[in-house]
Amino acid sequence: MAKGLCIVISGPSGVGKGTVIKKFKDDPELKLSYSVSMTTRKMREGEQEGVNYYFVTREDFEQAVEKGELLEYTEFVGNYYGTPLKGIEKIREEGRNVILEIEVDGCMQVKKKIPDALTIFIVPPSMEELERRIRGRATEPEELVQERLAKAQREMEMTSHYKYVICNDDAQLAADIIKVIIERHMQKEGLC
Repeated sequence: MAKGLCIVISGPSGVGKGTVIKKFKDDPELKLSYSVSMTTRKMREGEQEGVNYYFVTREDFEQAVEKGELLEYTEFVGNYYGTPLKGIEKIREEGRNVILEIEVDGCMQVKKKIPDALTIFIVPPSMEELERRIRGRATEPEELVQERLAKAQREMEMTSHYKYVICNDDAQLAADIIKVIIERHMQKEGLC
């Protein structure tokens, strides 16, 4: 059996990664298993433990790093975010595709450990639209909004490190394009 793909999807905070992914993640033809990240940030309203993130203490996260239990990790605005390694290789060995929704720094770490990872970066139609989306959440103080916007600008400069760059001007269209990309790579790797 062919080994499943490791699919990395990145993009600035507020670009709509989760919205786009939701539109194709349950398609049985894509054989996707969604990787749930670990974080030390507080749970937001509507989020669920083990669905959106594994919410852990800073101490637990740092222990996971020391033990080499994470495929990738980063720190942003005082919180850690990372991908637990446990289970990812097992899923891929079963011929299923793992999808990681992670930041740019994490993608660079994944590419070092999994050079054949399929990397996709989602961009906003404009920085003005991205700012509107971030402010529309109304979940963070102005200082954090400004940090997210500054980080987004830096991340946009890293798109050349990704195999594909997709604009999320229309979430369904972006999802359809990503689905075709995954299907083509599945065909190439004999996963269909």
